[in-house]
Amino acid sequence: MSTPQVIVLVVFAATYVGMALGRVPGLTLDRTGIALLALAALLASGVMDVAAFGAAIDAPTLILLFALMIVSAQFAGAGFYDRCAAAITRAQVSPAVLLALTVAVGGGLSAVLANDIVVFAMTPLLCIGIQGRGLDPRPFLIGLAGASNAGSAATLIGNPQNILIGQVGGLDFWHFIAVCGVPALVALVLVYAVTRVMWRNALAAPGMPAADAAPVPVDRRQVGKGALAVVALVILFATPVPREVAALGIAALLLVSRRMESRAMLRSVDWNLLLLFLCLFAVTAALAGTGLAGDALGWAAQRGFSLDRLSVLTPVTLLLSNTIGNVPAVILITAIWPAAPQGAYYALALLSTLAGNLLIVGSIANLIVAERAQASGVRLGFMDFARAGIPMTLLSMAVAVLWLWAFGWLPW
Repeated sequence: MSTPQVIVLVVFAATYVGMALGRVPGLTLDRTGIALLALAALLASGVMDVAAFGAAIDAPTLILLFALMIVSAQFAGAGFYDRCAAAITRAQVSPAVLLALTVAVGGGLSAVLANDIVVFAMTPLLCIGIQGRGLDPRPFLIGLAGASNAGSAATLIGNPQNILIGQVGGLDFWHFIAVCGVPALVALVLVYAVTRVMWRNALAAPGMPAADAAPVPVDRRQVGKGALAVVALVILFATPVPREVAALGIAALLLVSRRMESRAMLRSVDWNLLLLFLCLFAVTAALAGTGLAGDALGWAAQRGFSLDRLSVLTPVTLLLSNTIGNVPAVILITAIWPAAPQGAYYALALLSTLAGNLLIVGSIANLIVAERAQASGVRLGFMDFARAGIPMTLLSMAVAVLWLWAFGWLPW
């Protein structure tokens, strides 16, 4: 093994250990910071130059992800997510029905808008509103996180990993919904059913009626503008216009506003996530360039462990999504497996997204819910989440595997 290969392997291993840990012990360095250090190490060591770094970046994916974040920011800036959270918590219904509303709204919004921004905006008001009714917010937060993952699995634009897979695999927008929509809908039902069963004592508490409060302000004109943008995107996605070009054009038009400052909308973009993507593209491209990953996949395939089989892909996505996170896992798999069959891309999108519900570290949306809840005075612990997350994930992934196998998208 050559010196450059050794350097790449060391940097790669250190990067993905960091992804698994989430931060460097003793330092306030998160996953994005770790990935940035890895990129700096590759460039400083000379195993990757700036030209190779530029070639490794999947610019269309980053552009599409950025543009969709702007579209979602339009709704956030208009107060739409706040109004949705308030409507849920002020509904004069039982706690079980409140949970159902949380799952339905969170899952539905996450299917058409960036799920990370949905949960970022809704979590604080959900915590305040549920606590104001004398109820335990934790099952509702789990329902929101679980629903945001399950709902986002239905479409190509629901979450970052689906956006990447759609671009890499050249997947059709409507065909994706046809393949993944039904298991995603079943997963939403399972999120509700499992959370209700596992947290039945908390949901059995009578609570209090919602207190009278001033209506949450919402700019209806700006919400309408955002809705038109989503409709335009869906129409354009059915045309030959490249998705990233269509989305960026729509995002640019949304920034032209007399009421909503472009600076405020750009602040809603998850720049950390975009930087994480950019750095991991380089790290995984460096590994792919050594040829070692391809050799390892060939060796595994010869022994019956090919990723284009559900019996292999399912445990791999479940393990990677809950160690390094589902976004880094998808970046890694698509980098070292560039010639995957189309059915495998649908399976990877569906399974990696649903696998994110297993543990609180499985998806960025889960971590956002936990962090935003903590800032609102509610602690959603690891075991709190796993209590419902493990059964809902295993059940929903079993349904997804049966669906994909029964319709011939991927063999067992």
